[in-house]
Amino acid sequence: MKRNYLRTVPREWRAMAKVFIALGDEHRQRMLLMFDKGERLTVGQIAEAATLSRPAVSHHLKILRDAGVLVAERSGREVHLRVNRTMLEETLAAVLEYVRTEA
Repeated sequence: MKRNYLRTVPREWRAMAKVFIALGDEHRQRMLLMFDKGERLTVGQIAEAATLSRPAVSHHLKILRDAGVLVAERSGREVHLRVNRTMLEETLAAVLEYVRTEA
């Protein structure tokens, strides 16, 4: 047993924890699944398709952005969001590597 992990999560896992917390909500999962490969969507497009109010959609999108799951790019008055594929691939690869070598 690795007792040193009972009190704190390793530093490199803290950012990963934010990703899993962000993806732990069904509304945020559905928002992430709205994106086609390489697609950029505006908050308005996501809100229009969602079953939530626009403020609720904005709240969930902020959590996804803060976790690094989505990246926001401003273009004039619009904010376009895209999936941060590289970060998600690295996060999931690190977890998979742990499962393969340590678990």
